[in-house]
Amino acid sequence: MVLVRSQFPNRVEVVENLWIPLPDGTRLAAKLWRPAEGRHPAILEYLPYRKHDGTRGRDQGMHLYLAGHGYACLRVDIRGCGESEGLLHDEYSEIEQQDGCDLIAWIASQDWCDGQVAMIGISWGGFNGLQIAARQPPALKTIIAVGFTDDRYATDVHYIGGCLSKDNLDWSGTMVAGMDLPPDPALHGAAWRDLWLRRIEANRPWGLIWMQHQRRDDYWRQGSVCEDLSAIKVPVYAVSGWADNYSEAVPRLLAGLGPERCRGLIGPWAHSFPMDVTVGPAIGWLQEVLRWCDHWMKGRETGIMQEPALRVWMQESVPPRTCYSERAGRWVGEDSWPSARIRDWRLYPADRGLRDRPQPGEARICSPLWVGAAAGEIGRYGADADWPTDQREDDGGSLTWTTAPLDERVEILGAPRLQLRVASNKPLALVAVRLNDLAPDGSSTRVTLGMLNLTHHAGHDRPQALIPGASVDVVVELDDIAHAFPAGHRIGLSLSSVYWPVAWPSPELATLTVDLGATELVLPRRPLRLEDAGMRAFDPPELAPQSPVVAHPVAPARPRRVTRDLLSGRVIVDFPRWCYDHEFPDIGIRQASDGHVRYEITEGDPLSAAMETSYRVIQSRADGVFTHDSRSQMTCDEKAFRIWAETVIHENGVEIARQEWREEIPRDHL
Repeated sequence: MVLVRSQFPNRVEVVENLWIPLPDGTRLAAKLWRPAEGRHPAILEYLPYRKHDGTRGRDQGMHLYLAGHGYACLRVDIRGCGESEGLLHDEYSEIEQQDGCDLIAWIASQDWCDGQVAMIGISWGGFNGLQIAARQPPALKTIIAVGFTDDRYATDVHYIGGCLSKDNLDWSGTMVAGMDLPPDPALHGAAWRDLWLRRIEANRPWGLIWMQHQRRDDYWRQGSVCEDLSAIKVPVYAVSGWADNYSEAVPRLLAGLGPERCRGLIGPWAHSFPMDVTVGPAIGWLQEVLRWCDHWMKGRETGIMQEPALRVWMQESVPPRTCYSERAGRWVGEDSWPSARIRDWRLYPADRGLRDRPQPGEARICSPLWVGAAAGEIGRYGADADWPTDQREDDGGSLTWTTAPLDERVEILGAPRLQLRVASNKPLALVAVRLNDLAPDGSSTRVTLGMLNLTHHAGHDRPQALIPGASVDVVVELDDIAHAFPAGHRIGLSLSSVYWPVAWPSPELATLTVDLGATELVLPRRPLRLEDAGMRAFDPPELAPQSPVVAHPVAPARPRRVTRDLLSGRVIVDFPRWCYDHEFPDIGIRQASDGHVRYEITEGDPLSAAMETSYRVIQSRADGVFTHDSRSQMTCDEKAFRIWAETVIHENGVEIARQEWREEIPRDHL
């Protein structure tokens, strides 16, 4: 239960729309919450997701709360998005980052700001906060990044371990839909329509760009702060959740920046702020934000830098289910990361399971194309009902090894890794590795996952075709996790050559041969830490009153479903996307969305892999009804991907714009 607090130490003034000029004359649109008197540090959230009618329903709860405690808070639309002027052609551009630096300088110069600025944000706002910090604008004093990555190529929604992620074109469809919505004439006057039409004309599926860069090249290096973490000079509070796609970035950032100016926090959460979660328990995270900002921007001793550098939720074992609203566990901490306390526990796959010493031998696998149907939704961007199902189904098409029942409880914290010697009979192949928790009744819960495009064995920037039959040594790093295996349970390792639809399959079915004598599983085993019991408890979650929103009931037109035809071998995986119907009575806008993505494949034929997306977004207001409809499809042959996309825009039922794209993009070792 979140406490909604309406009384604060400072009286807050709210400016619904504030125009911020950039050096080139473009104006960015902001909403401002600030203490009514005095000069105060500022906290900036900088996003493309339409502050006026997109994130409106959640913005005020955070920003009004922080403003009430002595900070001027701004929620700013990126150039070309929402109410801001200009055009946006891609995510995380250098223009976006430079605009952020100019924006920070403008904020610092205002008479309500004391010259200090922090950035806060989840997902995109966590990405660009770090990217802007690496540019070192003088007024920026700290970053609070939630649900982010430091590596745009290997651990975002595009290419996971060099494998083409199912989310690549999926996310592109989401952004196409959002970019076509109109600005509000209440803020722009008559100029709104010209701005809208220019945006529609410039709107192009960003996935067409992303598919042109299938290896780690300069396109992905730009904005990947892991390329040079030393460029980030300001302190960083890095936050994520184990159910989020981005949790592994937190320990990486802490390792790169050091405990003197970084703190890491990972809870059981999905892609959400920790005070307002779909996977509990929630915490009083806004109180933690105040402790952090008060320390670094007001010089107050809050104790936050005397606490463990990394604080995480050690998750207890759970049975496999598609939904967890709570995860049992406890908070644990480490004073530094990597932690000298964590010990590598090495296990070796053998004919009869996972053993404590290597044994010679070989194992082969050519996985059926339905392996991965039990994967659930990778990332869970706010979803609470799409976790991996029982892994025994996917294990039926995988190599599997298990320990004997554990004599004692085993806790792990960090990134498990499989050091693997493997050969493929085809020049292109991938490997997916799962770590599972097997209960005494035989049920199997996925703990963590790692994937690798084997043509990237020498590096993501220099793929090379495999020599059929020749072994390569690779390390498959699984996502960081904190998990407790109870006594009596078994630890399971699963390896497959397919993981559809999470990873697009190689053009031919490959048989992998694993050299068991040269393969080992390394688990980051964590001993108990007595100090954990004495850590400061988090406060209960609090928010300020949110802006009024009427959430009308809505159900996806096409629900979440996996369909497998055992006669034809066809497998269809459906995901609903962004299904909502929200009314904002204070600004007279109602917005509804219904999206869907489908992946399908036929057993035995990896070239049958196909995906399609569809979105409909309807905005209704006093001056009309505006509708965006879009579709996209991707298919392939052994040499290329074929992408088709279309957008259609209606104003009051009349079609005013239609655009279509058809592109054939060569496969680059995928």
